[in-house]
This record gives sequence, structure tokens and C-alpha cells, in this order.
Amino acid sequence: MSGDHHFTTGDGCRIACRIEGPDDRPVLVLSNSIATNLHMWDRTVPALSRSFRVLRYDTRGHGGSDAPAGAYSLDRLGRDAVELLDVLNIGRAHFLGLSLGGFIGQWLGIFAPERIDRLILSNTAPYLASELAFDDQIRAVLAAPDMNAIADGFMRNWFPATMLAAPNQVVDQFRTMVLTTPPRSLAGCFAALRDVDLRRIISLIATPTLVIGGESDTVTRASHSEAIAATIASAKLVLLPGVHILNVEQADRFNSEVLSFLHAAR
Repeated sequence: MSGDHHFTTGDGCRIACRIEGPDDRPVLVLSNSIATNLHMWDRTVPALSRSFRVLRYDTRGHGGSDAPAGAYSLDRLGRDAVELLDVLNIGRAHFLGLSLGGFIGQWLGIFAPERIDRLILSNTAPYLASELAFDDQIRAVLAAPDMNAIADGFMRNWFPATMLAAPNQVVDQFRTMVLTTPPRSLAGCFAALRDVDLRRIISLIATPTLVIGGESDTVTRASHSEAIAATIASAKLVLLPGVHILNVEQADRFNSEVLSFLHAAR
């Protein structure tokens, strides 16, 4: 079963997903950053789908998935991923999450380790609430007359100044993703990030784990990646010269590190 699909979670949220790659290959799940959708992986999938059956989905509140009102929780976002595997009859899979997707990956490594073969945590953190004023961000996004200023802020956090200095098709695509994300969805995900602290509990993760960080990431900093890798036993740490959306900014190196790590499972 390839192509675009939807399923409905236990709490009634319709989630969009896309499956690509050979039927007989191991499944690799891709989980998107906040304020993006499954198209953030458009430039990543061609390299990965030659070796894996790639399953990407829109986190609730994003892209083609429903956008329920109210605060979200990491537990619910994690269960969405488990239910996705259930509905597609996938017992185990590799999982690659970037930013918010990396928080979901950590949750899966802790609470659903029997479903994950290898785990890749990119540009993420175990805890951000002490550094980012999420309540202020929730109020701001819900009160904003439009998403333009918010999108500009995301672009500054996601890409290097060199990519922002001139018209750039990639930046435009990501900016459009932000502009089309419902404000209530951003508020819901900000609440999930506000309420989570995984710093101690990720020591329970026994799944083989690759941690990828950006040397110039100003949100989920290199120090966050280092802390995750130091807490998860035998985790491998790779720091790349770049900011936040490393699968785009450092596409070749990113894909190489991911494929090398996943092929080591064979």
C-alpha cells in the first residue's frame, strides 16, 4: 500500500500520511518539525526510499491532518505515531524525528521501545521550557492578525543568514508551511513542549540511537544534542555545520549519516 492515506486516531483526529519505497524494505518513519508538514522531507525521501519503505505523516495540527483546538500533549503526539503503525500493521520501524518530531521520537524510545528498531533524533532537545517562554508564544500566535511575523521568526531560527539574504525557493516553501499552519495548532504544540521534561527519563532508552545536531542551531542547540547523547547509553552523536533544518541545509551529509546508521542494523 503506497501513496497518500488518512486514518483516525482513538480521540477522533484524522491524520494524513504518505508511504513511498519498495514493499519489501524495512520501514522508516519520518516525523516533522513544528509548523511544517510531511513536505519538509521532500528533498530527503528520494535518497532514503531507495533502501527503505518511507512512511511520513503530518503531525496533528499540521498539513493534511486535523487541527483540534486546545493544548496538545507529547503523550498524545506519541500515541498518534503508535496508532499510525498499528493501522498500517507495522510491528516495528526505524524512526527519524526532527525538532518536535525528535521529542516524539524520544517518547517512543521511552514508552514504545518494542515498536522502534533504530532511533534518530535530529535538532531536538529533552527540555525547553526553562529557555523558551511558551505561554508568551501561545498568547502571541493566538492574538496575531496574521502569520507573517511568526513565519519570519521561524525562518531566522531555521536557516542560515546566507539562505535568507536572497530569494530562495526552499525558504519560500518552508515559509508557506508556517503560513498555512493554523494558529491553534502552533498553540497546541507549544503547550506540549511547555509541559514536557525528558531530561532524566531518556536514560531508559535502550534503542540504538543517533543524535544529530546543528552547530549553529539557536533553538535546539548543540548542547541539547550533546546532553541527549550523553544520557542515552551508547548513543552516537553527530554535529553538523548548520542551523535547524539540517535535512535541507546539509542534505548530503544528513542523508549519509542517517543511511550509514540505519544500514549498520543489517
